[in-house]
Amino acid sequence: MKDMKERGNQTLVTEFIFLGFSNHPQLQALFFMIFLLVYLVTLLGNLLILIAIRINPALHTPMYYFLSNLSFLDICYTSTTVPIMLVNFFREKKTITYEGCLSQLFFLVTFAGSEGVLLAAMAYDRFIAICHPLRYLVLMSKRVCTCLAAGAWLCGLVNSMTHTGLTATLTLCGPNQINHFLCDIPLLLKLSCSDTSVNEFALYVASATIGLSPCLFTAVSYMLIISAILKIQSAQGRYKAFSTCASHFTVVVIFFGTANFNYDQPSSGYSLDMDILVSVLFCIITPMLNPLIYSLRNKEVKVSLRKLCERYILHSGSSVQISS
Repeated sequence: MKDMKERGNQTLVTEFIFLGFSNHPQLQALFFMIFLLVYLVTLLGNLLILIAIRINPALHTPMYYFLSNLSFLDICYTSTTVPIMLVNFFREKKTITYEGCLSQLFFLVTFAGSEGVLLAAMAYDRFIAICHPLRYLVLMSKRVCTCLAAGAWLCGLVNSMTHTGLTATLTLCGPNQINHFLCDIPLLLKLSCSDTSVNEFALYVASATIGLSPCLFTAVSYMLIISAILKIQSAQGRYKAFSTCASHFTVVVIFFGTANFNYDQPSSGYSLDMDILVSVLFCIITPMLNPLIYSLRNKEVKVSLRKLCERYILHSGSSVQISS
């Protein structure tokens, strides 16, 4: 397939070549094994979280409802980039079609934006649980939780449709090389030979609304949460209150911290290897860490996962006995 086509005097891009990891051709097999392992751990961890919440009635609460949404988002998010990256490790020419690039961009922005807003909704849930415990069941009713989760998905979807639509209007005249392993808005803007002012303005607006606002809302929520915890008289009470939000707080710090490095790094002074490393942390490692953090730090999740494993072992044992 040709990666360029002529229109008048312009050469338009129909295919992109990823240059990510091209600096280390001798390590392609090692990279493949590492990222395949990370991807499998991410899928398994998040699927176990989803199943554990589904089968355990004790986890049918607002906090775990949001956690199930987070796990599903992480599965979708990492599946947007990792499979094609794994395939490209075996290709001499690591390519993606123009349509495939826009599709990857659409889903990547949708899931990333939705996750940021969802984490803010989870912070609101923890704020109500600790600061207004007597009104928790009213303020965090099933209807409210559904609306908050749907709102997070809708924000990510609208934001992504806007950016993808604007990106599709750009004229990309080449070169058709992307200095990365994925398609993202800033990377495509660099390849444009048409006016990108509207796209850049939309990026600034999205950074303030989908990026900065949830981060600030979460930060304020935790300031109020910490203030309320410090007012608890007993040390045991303070520990119990903080333990209910420790996992979410850890996930928030990792997500917004890596997102800040990924999208707000200086335009100069960063090598290709550093760009790749930061994106790997944000797009691949973070979705793997979330289920690990919740399973290691959350007692209810650990108990549910243990019961799930015991049920599987008993079922496997009974199946073996019947077959024999």
